[in-house]
Amino acid sequence: MTSSLLDVRRGSQTPRVSTYPTAPYSSGPDVADLAEAAGLVLDPWQRYVLEHGLGERPDGKWSALEVSCWVPRQNGKGAVIEARVLAGLFLFGEKKILWSAHEYKTAQEGFLRIRELIQAAPDFNRLVKRYWEGSGEQGIELTTGQRLKFIARSRGSGRGFSGDCIILDEAQELTLLQMKALFSTMSAKSMHGNPQIWYFGTPPEDPAAWVYGIRKDGEAGKDRLAYFDWGLGEIDPAVPLKDRLKEYADRDLWYRANPGLGIRISEEFCENELSRLKEGFAPERLGMWLPWAGEGVPKWQVISEAAWTARCNPDSKRDGRPAFGVYVPPDRSYTAIGAAGVSTLGGRHIEVTGRDGVLDYRPGVKWVVARLKELERHQPSVLVIDDKALADEAEAAGLTVHRATPSDVVTGCQLFYDGVAGPDEDARDVWHIGQKEVDDAVEGAVKRDVGGSWAWQRRDLAVDVTTLPALSLALFGHSTKRVHRPSRPTPMAAFA
Repeated sequence: MTSSLLDVRRGSQTPRVSTYPTAPYSSGPDVADLAEAAGLVLDPWQRYVLEHGLGERPDGKWSALEVSCWVPRQNGKGAVIEARVLAGLFLFGEKKILWSAHEYKTAQEGFLRIRELIQAAPDFNRLVKRYWEGSGEQGIELTTGQRLKFIARSRGSGRGFSGDCIILDEAQELTLLQMKALFSTMSAKSMHGNPQIWYFGTPPEDPAAWVYGIRKDGEAGKDRLAYFDWGLGEIDPAVPLKDRLKEYADRDLWYRANPGLGIRISEEFCENELSRLKEGFAPERLGMWLPWAGEGVPKWQVISEAAWTARCNPDSKRDGRPAFGVYVPPDRSYTAIGAAGVSTLGGRHIEVTGRDGVLDYRPGVKWVVARLKELERHQPSVLVIDDKALADEAEAAGLTVHRATPSDVVTGCQLFYDGVAGPDEDARDVWHIGQKEVDDAVEGAVKRDVGGSWAWQRRDLAVDVTTLPALSLALFGHSTKRVHRPSRPTPMAAFA
């Protein structure tokens, strides 16, 4: 006998963590009805988020200024966003709605989906004055003057983040700089309007990401924040990976963390994910967060202050050809150029390059290739870059580049550690000159798992470790003869 659709097992329709302000009214049911009129039929869990995220106070303002929804990928969070945006345009009369994503393609997909929904509903489509696309932006303008704009955050720091409703998709990638810009532009609206900010995402790869603050506030039940998290809590790195993988194979966990399982995700798909992703299955499918590396986390975790201080000698200078390493973090906020070579004191020498007292550790990436061309006068043994776009630009400018592989990155970190604080004291031969930007990075660095090894990562948002991987890449280049350019005589000189 064939089972009916009602007999099919479905994922949990209520989140593991759910905190929200109490409210006498909610526009959630009306929003769900409006979405259905556009052909968008919502799951119970999607209605749950809208009902409790759209509570209204007696004065007509939203009970939640911020709404945060954390659910693994492919469960249908996009439908919640679409329903909220449609309501903003055709129910709430919001003048400006901003839908932003970390990647351009995600913002573009949102635009295409909303346009499709509106065009399929004649009562909505007749109110559209125009759809527009161009210059990396898309949008919709109604005959009432209301506007819905789609942007990619990776194109800027958050300038222009203003509106009656702000949708922040891929919220795990949000930075402090972007959020400062957003709250600055939204502050006036909170007095004279009824703004609302929505966060949607999955647990971040960075254990010091800005959204950990949202998670902390949500679990504490902060006033005016609605927080919904289907994930299964925090990963415990103290449990051996093989034991964690056995736990991840429990199908009951899959159904608890994925409200769309049995609706738009199959068990077979989850099985394949587990076999492919291994430890990555926890954040991607079970919505589990890495342990937070925020306030109260001790400093000098990887290299002790004593070990670092012992390897400092301002008299150390480079002797011979340097190896240069260039590192750009994922948010491309800063770039650093590190140098490594033979020390006049014996052993190896590292420093961040610079001139006139200003280090080559600066905002953005536009300045880097021009500076690298200047540094070519030192006839470097190798130029190591761990960023495809920057490596492409450097090669187009005529520079010879060694593109760092993940293995090269790991090797550089190990060489740095062993040369400064490794277990073999005789192998501690790396000298540094006490540059504050490097001192701060070593003080605030933690380890990030890379397969069976590790790479550098910052302890929290107040720390920038950009100089540290740049020096590690340089040390890898200096210590790895197979990547060197042909040797030519060169005088010893400062990095001017």
